[in-house]
Amino acid sequence: MADCLPLRTLDDNNTILTVRVTPKSSKDALDAIAKDDADRAFLKVKVRAVPENGAANKAVCKLLAKELGLAKSHVRLHSGETSRLKQVLISARLEDIQHKLLNALRG
Repeated sequence: MADCLPLRTLDDNNTILTVRVTPKSSKDALDAIAKDDADRAFLKVKVRAVPENGAANKAVCKLLAKELGLAKSHVRLHSGETSRLKQVLISARLEDIQHKLLNALRG
């Protein structure tokens, strides 16, 4: 399953995670791995925050940091500020994130 995770290495200590965000959800949660029509994988993330003034983006980063056991400063938006599909920059090695993400999804 690790090879289907929507992760890629940016450099030795930074990883990019592709997420699709559902704002105004009933809870904050990592949902599942899914694929779009072009067969690109993404992590479905639900947050209670509204998509105004970056609130949903901040909630996504905070949730990912918590679920992956990282400091909030190690998770930030890389691209897709106003899009449902986003790239999140995680300051950690790909192998470490794979393991932590799989554990969080099994949760």
